[in-house]
Amino acid sequence: MNDTTKSLKRTLVGKVVSDKMQKTVTVLIERKVKHELYGKYYSMSKKYHAHDETDKLKIGDTVEISESRPLSRTKSWVVTRLVQENKGL
Repeated sequence: MNDTTKSLKRTLVGKVVSDKMQKTVTVLIERKVKHELYGKYYSMSKKYHAHDETDKLKIGDTVEISESRPLSRTKSWVVTRLVQENKGL
C-alpha cells in the first residue's frame, strides 16, 4: 500500500533573485491571476527561501523547488533541479 501513495509535495518553478546566504537561495515565483469582476489578468509574485545544498546556483537561474520540512524559521523549500542556467553577463 505504501508504493501507491502519492507525494503531496508542491513544486514551483521560479527565478533565483538572491544567492548571498550560505546554502540558501531566494526564489521569485510569478503567476498570472484573472480578476474576478473585470476579467483582466494581472501578475502576482512571491519570494521563497529554498535550500541549495551544492551552493552553486547564481542570480538569474531558473530552478524548481519543492516543499520540505521546516529547515529554519523562513526556509521550508528545497531546490530539486536546475531548469535553466543564466547565460547573461
